[in-house]
Amino acid sequence: MYTDLAWLWPVLSPKEDYVEECEFIAGAIKQHARVVPRTLLHLGTGGGHNDYTLKRHFEVTGVDLSSAMLDLARGLNPEVEYLEGDMRDVRLGRQFDAVIILDSIGYMLTEEDLRRALATGYDHLRPGGVFLTVVESDPAAFVQNKTKAWTHSRGDVELTFIDNYYDPDPGDSTYECTFVYIIRERGRLRIETDSHLCGIFPMETWLDSFKSVGFEAKELEFKFPGEEETPFPVLLGMKQGAAQARFPEGPDHG
Repeated sequence: MYTDLAWLWPVLSPKEDYVEECEFIAGAIKQHARVVPRTLLHLGTGGGHNDYTLKRHFEVTGVDLSSAMLDLARGLNPEVEYLEGDMRDVRLGRQFDAVIILDSIGYMLTEEDLRRALATGYDHLRPGGVFLTVVESDPAAFVQNKTKAWTHSRGDVELTFIDNYYDPDPGDSTYECTFVYIIRERGRLRIETDSHLCGIFPMETWLDSFKSVGFEAKELEFKFPGEEETPFPVLLGMKQGAAQARFPEGPDHG
């Protein structure tokens, strides 16, 4: 998905599907920041579909490991600055009013990886700003062999996507994601598979990691519209320090 199949991303996951989630994210940042949040760093930005909505609220800078996904993001959001880098060690030499890592944090496979990604967020966050991430996988709620499928089309391409989650060793911090792509281009069938290893940590580990890098943590919840699944936790990290003036009196600045 992040290399030769990146061209399928706009078909698989349309940018319109991210609007409600990103409006929630923007609202949470504005509500909890102790500074006026104007700039936002998105670590693990992917194909830029979240940024398509977030750029309405903030001046966005995006970082990702995949050059193919960054090409998609630049095409969709030409006004956004995109840089190639690893969320565990990238350092841009500047700070932002808000930093986010969304589902891409699921690729942190060890507690050390998780702490390093959170530390990157902390180091790039201005005092009084907000760091936000999501916890989409919980060992206590993991469903073995959970499988979902959906179909999207765009132009001459029709894509049926199947994903399967399996944990061969519930005692460690990883599980397997297997993706199957049934692709029809002008009616011609092509089938591709993709395997990913993802991280899974109990909430205690998340909260301990937040504390270890210096964050004061706060937990919210978000539920995808139309989904039957229970809401997943959204964690905010507050960075202590001198807070600037909040929003001036007057109209909403969103």
